[in-house]
Amino acid sequence: MAKMNKKWVALCSTAIGAIYAAGYFATETKATIQQPQQQVQVTQTKSSQINRLYKEGTYLGTGSNRRGSIQVAVTIKSDKITDVEISHFAMHYTIDDVVGLPQEVMQKQSAQVRNVSGATYSTQAFKDAVQDALSQARNS
Repeated sequence: MAKMNKKWVALCSTAIGAIYAAGYFATETKATIQQPQQQVQVTQTKSSQINRLYKEGTYLGTGSNRRGSIQVAVTIKSDKITDVEISHFAMHYTIDDVVGLPQEVMQKQSAQVRNVSGATYSTQAFKDAVQDALSQARNS
């Protein structure tokens, strides 16, 4: 009986460690991805020559998952997100769940919006669509 308990303790400890490590690496990856953008913006204010993070224009981005897809149109002017519209919504749930997210993108100037409870798949597809559009707009 004692051997069985030790095996379960070891198994559970390993599982908890793996979950912790996965969360750490996911958080570390997001921080690393976001950090260069912040450094570029600081450099822009110090530089006499302005280097833009984004090209101006309107870019279409798509996000999809097993619950459907979303397409957004993101407009960039003077390195700012000035407009976000959901141009196509084909998710399993209603668009009402994510209708406020375009405004949140403009406020945060980022695709990293809050998760809408009960509309996790729609929220993730929306985030992916905005990130897709921003990737297209990014100066290389």
